[in-house]
Amino acid sequence: MKKLIYIFLALLSTTAFAQNVVELPMESTKVVVKIAFKNGSIADPVGKEGLTNLTASVLTESGSDRYTKSEIDDLIYPMAARYWSFTDKEMTTFTFEVHKDFLDKFYDIFSSLILNPSFAENDFNRVKSNAEVYVKEVIKANSDEELSKMALEEKLFAGTGYAHMKNGTIKGLANISREDVVNHYKSFFTKNNVMIGVAGDYPESFVAKLKADINKLPDTQPNIPKLGEVAMPDGIQVELVPKPNNLGAAIYTGYPISINRASDDWPAMLVVNSYLGEHRKSYSKLYQLIREKRSMNYGDYTYIEWYESGGRYQLPTTGFPRSQNYMAIWIRPVQTAISLKSQYPELGDLKVGHAHFALRMALHEIDRVKKEGLTKEEFDLTRQFLRSYMKLYIQTPERQLGFLMDSKFYGMDDYIAEMDKKLEALTLEQVNAAAAKYLQTDNMWITIITDKEEAGPLKESLLTNKKSPMTYSNIIKESLPAEVFELDKKVEVYPMNVKNVIIEEPSELFIE
Repeated sequence: MKKLIYIFLALLSTTAFAQNVVELPMESTKVVVKIAFKNGSIADPVGKEGLTNLTASVLTESGSDRYTKSEIDDLIYPMAARYWSFTDKEMTTFTFEVHKDFLDKFYDIFSSLILNPSFAENDFNRVKSNAEVYVKEVIKANSDEELSKMALEEKLFAGTGYAHMKNGTIKGLANISREDVVNHYKSFFTKNNVMIGVAGDYPESFVAKLKADINKLPDTQPNIPKLGEVAMPDGIQVELVPKPNNLGAAIYTGYPISINRASDDWPAMLVVNSYLGEHRKSYSKLYQLIREKRSMNYGDYTYIEWYESGGRYQLPTTGFPRSQNYMAIWIRPVQTAISLKSQYPELGDLKVGHAHFALRMALHEIDRVKKEGLTKEEFDLTRQFLRSYMKLYIQTPERQLGFLMDSKFYGMDDYIAEMDKKLEALTLEQVNAAAAKYLQTDNMWITIITDKEEAGPLKESLLTNKKSPMTYSNIIKESLPAEVFELDKKVEVYPMNVKNVIIEEPSELFIE
């Protein structure tokens, strides 16, 4: 009976943003609070890209009118509490988790950060410096995979508010002053564009206090810019980013699609996507074709919405609802020529590694699914997997609350529960119709982080649709069945509609 009451109370949460609370009472030792502002990096002024994320970071990485950052760290250490901010394109979320026994003490600290931040000069300078180092150096040196994704979005969303990284651009961050952060806080972190979420074992009086405190935020009505039109590229547009002695080629592709979680075709495309390349799942087709059978890389996945920190998280996170999605293929680094030649003397004459072939294999399979669809058995197994797997998304109170709050962005009550019902009612015909409608291989952006010596030959190979035979070491070749080579022969000449290939140095990325 108590569980039913909890579910009923959760469903009472409203769908508009201003001054609404999503409640999820449950038996738990923790209390989770999320304060979500409908702003995100789309609200960054032109010329000051990165301001929203920087403002949120300053709030959580500095002090308040009552405590310094050092004092806060000392106070919360015995509580085993934590808090953080997360900014995406259209949402900025502040989260805190604390043991219920320390709720009042910790909330006293956290609320002072949100309501009365100090914006101390030294804290601002430190946080801004870290942001600048990330955009100038870390993203370009630390992970080729994340670099490929950010570089692709810069092209795919060019001319819109999604184009720049949430972290900002080199020139944008340089232009931001402490006063800009203070004014942005007053203009965009207001009581008129916020939603509150609470989960765990908390008293009713806490929710009333939380809501009253949030009402103390500025009464400004934020002017959130419109996204603008995201254009389909003309043909396949390739960006090669060369790095010296790069042993792998990290590949990310994308083209805009017109659906989101609330769309009628979304459940069908969940099945199509899962069949092709469910994140970090070995049963998916691209994983089987590229990694499992040919030992080319670590993994190969597809996406119909943004997946935050895919290299780190096995399950999707929350806080990134978007008005515009894109169909993406993530081919985790395949070996470049320099890597293959260093291991296998028999490949000594190689000019281009596995990138061109891996791309062709992925596009060939997507084209096949678009034309042929899934079989009844493939549909049944994939749908069954998804109905079980999506329940794992909400294993913790923090995740449950996050998915409920993201649901409101799309005008939904409970995305996970609603998808389960829609997947149950889904038919094979609907799935194959969606595959035919949304899958395509003729027009997309492709970003490849590759080896400096390989960039030129790879550009020529892509532009001329040059034959790109798969290259195996002698040991691997001897162990493969005949059907692998039969498919290889078809894939190596698969026509790609490449219209343009540019080579951009890492230093040319994320400037403005």
